[in-house]
Amino acid sequence: MKKLYTLIASVVITLTVFAQAPSKMSYQAVVRDAGDALVTSQAVGMQLSIVKDSASGTVVYVETQTPTSNLNGLVSVEIGSGTVVSGTFNTIDWSSGPYFIKTETDPTGGTMYTITGTSELLSVPYALHANTADSIVGGIAGPKGPKGDTGIQGLKGDTGVAGIQGAQGIQGLKGDTGVAGIQGIQGLTLIVFKYMIMI
Repeated sequence: MKKLYTLIASVVITLTVFAQAPSKMSYQAVVRDAGDALVTSQAVGMQLSIVKDSASGTVVYVETQTPTSNLNGLVSVEIGSGTVVSGTFNTIDWSSGPYFIKTETDPTGGTMYTITGTSELLSVPYALHANTADSIVGGIAGPKGPKGDTGIQGLKGDTGVAGIQGAQGIQGLKGDTGVAGIQGIQGLTLIVFKYMIMI
């Protein structure tokens, strides 16, 4: 038996224009052969199962598809739109998980599945549970209502009481009178003598 490899590229939820979760989800895988070469541009047989509680738990849904890989070895399918083998996809109770996705692949396009892989479905697929949640809370919310009127403005408060005037500060002390300066020396008196000479 050849050893084959599958790389899970993504598992996402597809959306409709009505913003309601459809009963299917997208799945992509890259398929390689035993020599690690891409399986390109050919039909690939796939069996896809939804398993509850554990990787080896109860199988609640099984379908088969035969997508064609692209030039990069990528196959894309919508789980829920294939040929049903057992179960009903749109009745899966996503709230009672955990759930796992099991893929079995025949790179020759038949049903001799030689590649098998199982991985847990994390939070993204549980968007399908939104349909159940809508029915619990009363359906989808209606459109946003118009903006309400502006409320009445509150009354202006009273002016506060004026504060009490503070006491006058203490006046500074008067300084002492300065010491009187020393009296200066009295000036010299100039005496002029006049002599008369008589002949």
